[in-house]
Amino acid sequence: MAIMAATATAVASPSSSTSPDPVHPSTRFLPPASTPASCRLVPTPPRWCARLHMAPRVAVGSDVSSSHDVAAEEAAAAPKVGKHVRVTAPVRVHHVAKAPGLELRGMEGVVKQYIGVWKGKCVTANLPFKVEFELKLDGQEEPIRIIAHLREQEFEIVGDE
Repeated sequence: MAIMAATATAVASPSSSTSPDPVHPSTRFLPPASTPASCRLVPTPPRWCARLHMAPRVAVGSDVSSSHDVAAEEAAAAPKVGKHVRVTAPVRVHHVAKAPGLELRGMEGVVKQYIGVWKGKCVTANLPFKVEFELKLDGQEEPIRIIAHLREQEFEIVGDE
């Protein structure tokens, strides 16, 4: 038994002396400055640091979307801006502090903006339509305004503003 305990401490001892920090096991103690430079141990950086030193790759001059596609997409979405719409899909929003977990299905609002095109380029907006709703809460005289981002399939056009 005593032999196994001595062996266990001999094996565990180098790892505890070389990596004292349990969070960053790759850090090591540096010897005093009086030790020659060839004998000093330099701390190895953590593994996540390797990702920071990758060379950035930039695609120069590769415009994926042509100006015709952008104009067609913007022209298709333009008639919907300013329309009065009703939410038909089950959409729940959690960003409204006064009404957490608000269900938008059946609510009516106005499409304020299409954000699928930005500065003349197509962007991959998952929810490209900004719709503004007015919500009347109990105990408040004026309704609060809520803006939610929706897909085209989540609402139907009811009328003009």
